[in-house]
Amino acid sequence: MKATQKLHEIGQSLWLDNITRGLLTSGTLRRYIQEFSVTGLTSNPTIFDHALKNSNDYDDAIRQKLKEGRSGEPLFFELAIEDLRQAADLFRPIHELTNGVDGWVSLEVSPLLAHDTAGTLAAAKALHAKAARPNLFIKIPGTKEGLPAIEEAIFAGVPINVTLLFSREQYVAAAEAYLRGIERRIVAGLNPDVGSVASLFVSRWDVAVVGKQPEWLRNQLGIAVAWQTHEKYRHLLDSPRWQRIFNAGARAQRLLFASTGTKDPKAPDTLYVEALAAPFTINTMPEATLKALADHGEIDGSLPVRACRGDEVLAKFTKAGIHIEALGDQLQVEGAASFDKSWNELMEVIASKSKTLVAA
Repeated sequence: MKATQKLHEIGQSLWLDNITRGLLTSGTLRRYIQEFSVTGLTSNPTIFDHALKNSNDYDDAIRQKLKEGRSGEPLFFELAIEDLRQAADLFRPIHELTNGVDGWVSLEVSPLLAHDTAGTLAAAKALHAKAARPNLFIKIPGTKEGLPAIEEAIFAGVPINVTLLFSREQYVAAAEAYLRGIERRIVAGLNPDVGSVASLFVSRWDVAVVGKQPEWLRNQLGIAVAWQTHEKYRHLLDSPRWQRIFNAGARAQRLLFASTGTKDPKAPDTLYVEALAAPFTINTMPEATLKALADHGEIDGSLPVRACRGDEVLAKFTKAGIHIEALGDQLQVEGAASFDKSWNELMEVIASKSKTLVAA
């Protein structure tokens, strides 16, 4: 049995962290669904930047939209929504079979809005309405300014993928924003069944401490933070406050492990996936990691047993001089800046392609 199938059978959703027009038109995504048990998909500005930069698959669509007077950001979102609608339709049978638990795709608001609460909320509502797919999440970063927008979007009935979470504390803040939105819907007499996931970024922790920790702790920080966060996730779902909203008809906001491609060439290419296999969670992984997992991955599903070790491992990093909470805050700031950079590069690619195609 492939490790991808075993991951599915232990109860963890396997999502692909990639989308390109070629992936859709070639039938590759459909094959991944059938052969690798892929049940969802995530995207971000960096993924779309690479997709546009490294292929001509979008040229005809860009030409047509230029003729229609589109340019810049509006042109990009039309391209992205076209791709994600196709992907959402491929996953729609899974979404319906699981009663909305699985089969989701994700579209991110402009990262330039990360510190603009009102702008983020308006963009989330507009993009979800424009996409017109029930299994499409809008991604909002779990920054200080993003949290109120997350609560308001959930209250408005917009499914949200909370992105750019790095620590247990950031996860808890995102979970509480979701919870407040659902509780307000219940008080208002609205249906509390609004989907959401909370995306914890894993591998960037280990990149951040390269050369700063003892060699014997190499590539253990991201996993330890994820273990610690997973333990908190389970405790929250078992708490009386969450049980009350479940009793009213709400669904759980699932924990999603993101950034699970191995960055260290000396480490196993399935390191984070194998260490974070757990039921009722999601792992979204790059295409190369997906293929590696299917080829030679080994899944035992023991994360719930190991999760109690998270605090123990983190204590060793603290003793080595790594300030975990401060580093988590730094990673979130740097992550937002990285997405800003990718977004600006994406806009430059669209402008350059548009100019070239008009001239041709």
